[in-house]
Amino acid sequence: MAHAKNHDYHILPPSAYPLIGSVAGFVMLLGAVLWMHDSGPWIFLMGLIGVLYTMWGWWAEVIAESKVGDHTPVVQIGLRYGFILFIMSEVMFFSAWFWTFFKHAMYPMGPNSPAMDGVWPPAGIETFDPWHLPLINTLILLCSGCAATWAHHALAHEDNREDVKWGLIISVALGAIFTVFQAYEYSHAAFGFSGNIYGASFFMATGFHGFHVIIGTIFLLVCLLRLQAGHFTKEKHVGFEAAAWYWHFVDVVWLFLFAAIYIWGQ
Repeated sequence: MAHAKNHDYHILPPSAYPLIGSVAGFVMLLGAVLWMHDSGPWIFLMGLIGVLYTMWGWWAEVIAESKVGDHTPVVQIGLRYGFILFIMSEVMFFSAWFWTFFKHAMYPMGPNSPAMDGVWPPAGIETFDPWHLPLINTLILLCSGCAATWAHHALAHEDNREDVKWGLIISVALGAIFTVFQAYEYSHAAFGFSGNIYGASFFMATGFHGFHVIIGTIFLLVCLLRLQAGHFTKEKHVGFEAAAWYWHFVDVVWLFLFAAIYIWGQ
């Protein structure tokens, strides 16, 4: 047959989602800028709705493609490579926040700026004790990562769906607890975001990590729902694999944050 498929690749049909996502992302960015200039959040929220619609529809199409057999072993390799590249971009993103923290910690600006005669943390800043709530949060996140690894092993090597379910439930619960504890920590911070470089660096680095924890928790929750719907098999579970990789990345970033900001930088 002239149109018979004689290769292992998946040729995507035309889709409007790339255009919709691009426009929605631009509207969301524009709305965020206008919101910062006291124009209200409505344009930002319109863009956010467009982005969420794109995510829902596009990923639903990817799941449908997997169900009909379009995700051959070759296609799965491409999906894994793509997600690895995404994680590498995230590594570069967090590198920027580590860079600014180390730069200001090792060369603090003093009152006679730009003379390097300051102290770190800046005078008047009361830092967190790393061996209390930060250490507890570290253990919580590590335990969550262990539960995700248990679930991944149970699916990929044993095809034990009951263990996969409980591993995901534990991972999601611990991720949610981490977020609650971090919000509690923020509410008791003795410094603010503005007015000092320590607070700005601290909240940007740990805050963006906290946002990634929320995203990762949702990612694992979606995997739990998909597991209940029968989407994953021992041979085909790239979506779950991506969630596990992402969660381990979040774990590793937190270990560096805990060591660099809470312990070394205080």
